[in-house]
Amino acid sequence: MLEPIARAVQSNSAFRAICRPLSSAWVNLSGYRRYGMRYDDLLREETPIIQEAIARLNRDETDGRVYRQKRAFQLSLSHQELPLTQWTKPQDDYKYLQPLIEEVRLEHVERDAFNSMTFVKK
Repeated sequence: MLEPIARAVQSNSAFRAICRPLSSAWVNLSGYRRYGMRYDDLLREETPIIQEAIARLNRDETDGRVYRQKRAFQLSLSHQELPLTQWTKPQDDYKYLQPLIEEVRLEHVERDAFNSMTFVKK
């Protein structure tokens, strides 16, 4: 449903130029960077696809994810924020989990297609 809109936004450079500052402001207002977190740290872990993607992360990414979540939780409990110098910078806020989520999602689609095949006996 949103794919045609996303394609229109990506192909229109004027619209992108208008939306980029707004999106940066929106991300800053969301507040997760002031706790040292990344966008992918916020994804719900209850779904089987995301659980599988997290299981496929390398050790460094997994340790970093757990550390960032525990630190953010502790800061939230104590009603504090990190100093501005320790906030997550935009260039450090890359999507480390999204490629794995997409890979697992495609595997699930392929598995479902394979499991729903019907065989015709001749």
